Amino acid sequence: MRRLSALCAIVAACRPASTPFRLGTTYTVQQSGVLAVLESLWAGPRFATVVAPSGQILRAAASGDLDVVITHAPALERRLLVGPGHALRRCPFVASRFAIVGPAADPARVAAAPSAAAAFRRIAAVGGPFVSRGDSSGTHVKELALWQAAGVTPLSPWRIESGADQAATLHLADERDAYALADLPTYARLRGLSLRILFVADTALTNPYTLYVVRHPNAPADAGGFAQWATQTGRAAIAELRLPDSTPAFAMVAGACMTPRAAAAP
Repeated sequence: MRRLSALCAIVAACRPASTPFRLGTTYTVQQSGVLAVLESLWAGPRFATVVAPSGQILRAAASGDLDVVITHAPALERRLLVGPGHALRRCPFVASRFAIVGPAADPARVAAAPSAAAAFRRIAAVGGPFVSRGDSSGTHVKELALWQAAGVTPLSPWRIESGADQAATLHLADERDAYALADLPTYARLRGLSLRILFVADTALTNPYTLYVVRHPNAPADAGGFAQWATQTGRAAIAELRLPDSTPAFAMVAGACMTPRAAAAP
């Protein structure tokens, strides 16, 4: 969090009247190629980018340090941004898929599991190892939800927290011959991994991204224009990204931008 605060402070300190608006997004948006698509196609006023786990991005947005965010942690988005009234606009964006990856030998027989929760139970039953991001990212939040659905409290030493981004976490899992939860588009861009995709066929592994325009006193008009463009032209370009088997890496999420309703005061 200290690193993100420093980045936000630098962006804020260098922000005269004509400075770029501030986009906060996640490591998977960056490492999957989505951010590069947006940066290459956007022809409007430039923006400054902060990349961090979803939880940190949402907290920075709630503090007024970001103008637009793209995150993939729906429960955190509701609690940190929408509920307190910090979201001016909520725009459904794109969705990818998570996969459970692991060693080709698959000692937990994850590939034969009937559901993602059952796969997690199998990993726990054999004592992992499992590498978690452990960093309040959307991937970490999804992992915790799957452990809960599995009825398992994951314990050390077989669950290892990397405290790192998705790519670094997958490389660590590869080194340890361990299981991990992976964002498929990010996994597909990494080279030299011996990890295999073992389980993906469960709607619980859907990974939706949402774009928010942040409500704060100095919110720039450019933020709204970027949101409109990103959910039309930008989103259509992202839908052209492909996995190695030529299937789409991302699907467009239906729905128009809207003003979300804040939580009622107790």
